[in-house]
Amino acid sequence: MPSPNGTPVLAAIGARKRFGAHVVLHDVDFAVGAGEAVGIVGPNGAGKTTLLNVLAGSLQPNRGAVRFSDSDVTAAKAAQRCRLGIARVHQVPRPFGGMTVFENVLVAAATGGGSRGRQAHERCIEALELCGLLLSANRRGETLGLLDRKRLELARALATGPVVLLLDEIGAGLADAAAELVQTIRELRGREIAIVWIEHIVHVLVQVVTRLVCMDAGRVIADGEPDEVMANAAVIDAYLGSVAR
Repeated sequence: MPSPNGTPVLAAIGARKRFGAHVVLHDVDFAVGAGEAVGIVGPNGAGKTTLLNVLAGSLQPNRGAVRFSDSDVTAAKAAQRCRLGIARVHQVPRPFGGMTVFENVLVAAATGGGSRGRQAHERCIEALELCGLLLSANRRGETLGLLDRKRLELARALATGPVVLLLDEIGAGLADAAAELVQTIRELRGREIAIVWIEHIVHVLVQVVTRLVCMDAGRVIADGEPDEVMANAAVIDAYLGSVAR
């Protein structure tokens, strides 16, 4: 489905991905507009993370294309796409060992975002402040608790200067603490950063996104306003069916 915000800033067009004989994405069309926040939901094995990997460049589609603004980036690797403005936040945060929080973010600003000198320093400070980690800047990254490691993962992505931010279950493992990340992610919308967010904690997700996409068995089965999607009969069947299976 085309983005309702006009020309998509990032899109998968007819994306198919298979591993051996197993097809994980079946010719998926997906798009996000500039400054738009889109949530992706669906049962386990629906193809959500595979779609995010295709958008980020860590997986290449077997068929179809990925476009960023007016450019075909299908053949571009994840590092190249990051430099263009596509940043990824992983479900399991892995801070660089032996480095402080600030150094972790500085590596992202320099390597992922191409910043140097004062610009890199300013990007780091801004990202740490936004994510509530400025007072922890001199702590070793590996000593942080889970919530702060998630914040660090987000700060590293923000330090690259993204146009699009891809979030993969950033709330996983946080239970009620996931709500603490909502305000930070909400703030990003005011900065015109497009957000694509996979999340199982739907009540947290719908506090941020204005559009919801549901996937099942490698296909998009619903796309629209969150309330409409969650009331869709095919979506309900996909979730109840996944329990039965």
